[in-house]
Parts: sequence; C-alpha cells; structure tokens
Amino acid sequence: MTARVDIAKRVHDHTWKLDPIVRTLLDTDFYKLLMGSLIHRLHPDVAVTFSLVNRTKSVLLCDEVDEGELREQLDHARSLKFEKNELIWLAGNTFYGRQQIFDPDYLAWLADFQLPDYELTRHDGQYELRFSGPWRDVTMWEVPALAIITELRSRAAVRKMSRFELDVLYARAKSRLWDKIERLRALAGEGPLKVGDFGTRRRHSYLWQLWCVEALKEGVGECLTGTSNVKMAMDLGLEAIGTNAHELPMVYAALARDDAELRQAPYKVLADWASIYDGNLKVVLPDAYGSTNFFRNAPGWVASWKGVRPDSKPPIDGADEILRYWRRHGQDPMDKTIILSDGMDIGSIETAVRHLRGRTNVLIGWGTNLTNDFRGCAPSGIDGRLKAISLVCKVTDANGRPAVKLSDNITKATGPADEIERYRRVFGEEGIVKLPVAV
Repeated sequence: MTARVDIAKRVHDHTWKLDPIVRTLLDTDFYKLLMGSLIHRLHPDVAVTFSLVNRTKSVLLCDEVDEGELREQLDHARSLKFEKNELIWLAGNTFYGRQQIFDPDYLAWLADFQLPDYELTRHDGQYELRFSGPWRDVTMWEVPALAIITELRSRAAVRKMSRFELDVLYARAKSRLWDKIERLRALAGEGPLKVGDFGTRRRHSYLWQLWCVEALKEGVGECLTGTSNVKMAMDLGLEAIGTNAHELPMVYAALARDDAELRQAPYKVLADWASIYDGNLKVVLPDAYGSTNFFRNAPGWVASWKGVRPDSKPPIDGADEILRYWRRHGQDPMDKTIILSDGMDIGSIETAVRHLRGRTNVLIGWGTNLTNDFRGCAPSGIDGRLKAISLVCKVTDANGRPAVKLSDNITKATGPADEIERYRRVFGEEGIVKLPVAV
C-alpha cells in the first residue's frame, strides 16, 4: 500500500541525481482533460499564453526555489508522454456515469502529446514563467508547473532537517490532518456529507497528497466522492472528479470582437460545454466576471444545469445567492448541487455543510488546506517557508489579445489595468468586493 511509504525517509534520502516531481502526464487535474477535449474539438487553432502569478507578494520565489532545479524539473516534465495503460484506462473507464467520454481522436492526439517549451526569467525576486503556443498544448502545463514549484519550495524548506526532525514534522502533519478527518466523521454523523480532493496544484508533494487522499478514504469512507488527480484516481480506484475552470471564459472573452460579444462570452462557453457534456458535468462556474451580474443576465436554460461552483465569494454568501437564483427560476435546489472549493478548510466545511443541509446538495472540493497544511508542525525558522502560498497559472493572452479575470474578489483579478477597467464597465461591479487571499 502506498500509505506505508516512509515519507520522512523518502524526503531525507534524495538518492537520485534528479528526483522527479511529475512522473506521469496523468498526474494532473481531471478538468484539464475535460477542457482539453473541448479545446481540441472546437478551438484547435487558438494560440494562448499561460503565465505564473504569485499572489503572495511577500514570498520571493527566487529566494526559495533554485533556478537550476526548477529548469531540471520542467525539462523532465517535457520528456514525458502518456503511457499506453493510462490511455486505455481513459478510453475504457466510466466518468460521471458516461462511457467513452473522450473522443478517439482526442485520445490519439494525447498518445503523441508532450508538453511544449517554456520561457523562464526573473523579475524583482519572482520567477516569470510563461508557456505559449496552441491552446490545447499549453493548457496542459498549468497543473504540473504549479506542482513542480510548490514541491521544490517544500523540498528547499526541509532540506537541512535531520531524519528525526522529518519524522516529527510528518507525524505532526499527519496528526493535524487526522484531527480534521475526525471532525468530518462527526459531521457525517449529523447528516449527508460529500467531500473530494482538489489539492493537486498546490500540494506539499506528490507523496504527501497521496497519503492525504488515502487517509481521507480510510477516514470518511463513502463520503469521499473522489479526487481531481487523475493518476491517483486510477491507482486508488476512486472517481476522477472536476468539470471546468476560468480559462474557458477568459479565452472566450479575450476573443470577443466587441463589448456585446464580450458580455455574452461566459454563456457561449456554457453552450459549447453542453454540446459535449451532460448530466452531472453541467456545472456552472459563474464568477469569472462577477457572479451577481452573471446570474442576472444568464439565459433561462442556465438555471436547469445540475450544479454551480461559486469560487470566490465567501461560501455561504455564494451558496445563498445560488439558492435564490434557482428559486426565482422555479428550480428545486434539492435536485441540484453546490460545489464549494475556494480555500475550504475544516471550519468553513463544517459551517457551510450545516448551513446548506436540507436546502440543497453540497459537495466540498478540499484543496490546499488538505494537501499542504503544515502550520505549527515545523520549527519556527521553517514553519513560514512551509506555509502554502497563493500561486496560480493563468491565461494572459489569446490570439494576441489580453485575457482578464475579475472574480467576485477583486484581489484575485488578473490582466492589464486598462482591460480590467473595461471589463468592470461591461460586466458591472455589483457583488464584487475586496478580500484578502490566503490560498
């Protein structure tokens, strides 16, 4: 069993010249493959750039991550190809109750796929990491790039710790997680609970995420709906979970020829998504340009979709807005699902689940605070360097046009200042607030 791996010993004994962080292209989030299939079919000629954004400005990545090691890991990831057994699993498995969810031509394309080149420079203590090229190629860099940087940062933080110090560190972190799992067990004893692992992008390490997922599987049993990590879903016999992300409306909006097309871009995304996916995969992500405006102007058919994932409002505020929207459109919230995934941790999970029980179905997407929570587990000189940071890899342009995200929390906005102002004018600012970003 993978849970029996001695993580402390493994971390201490770096016996390889290169100890790969990403060992397979299947070590990614499921929504990258779902979106990739849509991009492959509908937008094969769109060119984009993805760029690394460190929203935790106080952390200078150049001081914490060695450039040589970073290049080695990025270069290794570029050498990988999907394994034959992985493609057979993708072709033959059932996802969200649907067989053969991926087109044969997309799987054939994946069989020959390798990550494209990258551009790495430094500026003011931060790495500027960019990936440019066809959208269907470049989109595949997001998750491995983030996983590589976050794990290199973790490795650097613990590099000088002794074998026994590492034992204590991981024992404390395991105890911390198990305390949370016991609280989840108590929460499940009160009523329905559904929780899934969304922690790939900003995990402490691959091995640690694997341990966390196995612990969650052991601890909450059938309350675990699955993992967004496709490799772990395959290896552990779990459901691969995930739907769509902000890059879709960001690219569609960037390609809009005028303000009228820009205003309709988020709904064009959904129409295209529905041309390929149905059932439980019809989940709305409303906040790219403000959820309140999105719901006010959405076509009537959007209300019939199975679920909504509010991603940047406080969870209860976001959920209550969705419930009001469904009721206005004659929908029964008990037939729907709300997916809460923005910075969730045990306290906010307990509060949100108790608030929403009996009003709708709720699924918790537990991310960074599941797979990278070492607060209070390390000596003071190391503890801060193990603290998770808000690191993202976002679309910055499409076909040469700047890409923008506003979010319900303007602190998360990305894009050139003049374009952000234009988008705020086109979409409106109601419901958009300014809040600190932790992860």
